[in-house]
Amino acid sequence: MELGMVGLGRMGGNMVRRLARGGVKITGYTRNPETRNALAAEAGFESPDSVAAMVAQLDSPRIVWLMLPAGDVTEAGLQEVCDLLSPGDIVVDGANSMFKDSMRRAAEVEARGLHWVDAGVSGGVWGL
Repeated sequence: MELGMVGLGRMGGNMVRRLARGGVKITGYTRNPETRNALAAEAGFESPDSVAAMVAQLDSPRIVWLMLPAGDVTEAGLQEVCDLLSPGDIVVDGANSMFKDSMRRAAEVEARGLHWVDAGVSGGVWGL
């Protein structure tokens, strides 16, 4: 299995550490190059310098998991990712979004021929 993770902050970073340790091939992106490079070196995964480059490294059907703060950041990240994906690819939203936003996003994503997984993550950074 392989997936791309957008958002390598405290929660996303720990998730990719755990997934990489479990044998999942990870390609991850976050805006901060120091965070991105340090985490990639530590956990042993690819971390290109753009979302587009990250998506291009994934095999089809691609899985892209968003671990972004709920709200406008998730909205912008979702739009960027969806513009790069192809029908049959999968988007996982890990934000703790308002359920009405998630329902709207699901309809928008599915209208593009993509698959949607709403998997809000909570419980803090202790998941590692």
